Amino acid sequence: MIRELKQKGWTITTIAKETGFDRKTIRKYLHSDAVPQSKKRVTKGSNLDPYKPYILEHIKEGTTNCVVLLEEIQKLGYEGGSTIFRDFVSSYRTAPKEQAKVRFETKPGRQAQVDWAENVAEFLVDGLKRPLHAFFVILSYSRKRYIEFTALEQNDS
Repeated sequence: MIRELKQKGWTITTIAKETGFDRKTIRKYLHSDAVPQSKKRVTKGSNLDPYKPYILEHIKEGTTNCVVLLEEIQKLGYEGGSTIFRDFVSSYRTAPKEQAKVRFETKPGRQAQVDWAENVAEFLVDGLKRPLHAFFVILSYSRKRYIEFTALEQNDS
């Protein structure tokens, strides 16, 4: 098949994409009499595989704390890393349900939230540093903000 495609004018790169073999493999077999053979890769199991039933049992019981579970399986002989373990556990965790937020609504002109902040900045007056304070108001109905900066007079007695 590779030789037929090459005789039809296909490039090595195109043949490689079509067949799934590497370009070097295609070139190698175009210059030899043999035909490339696909090798079935043997999948090696994970270090975590023997411990998965134990982990799943504890997850069903409600334990999803990775630190606790990792310490438990390490006591049982697990010598693998924490990343593969955390990836496995995270796929079984349920997403936390977001709490519903009830917004407190008021009628216009009925309520405001007020705050006072001291020493938000300093400014110079006659060569002296004076503290700058801020007064904040947020109207509950419209959420409009009002900020006023003020410098309190200091008694020089």
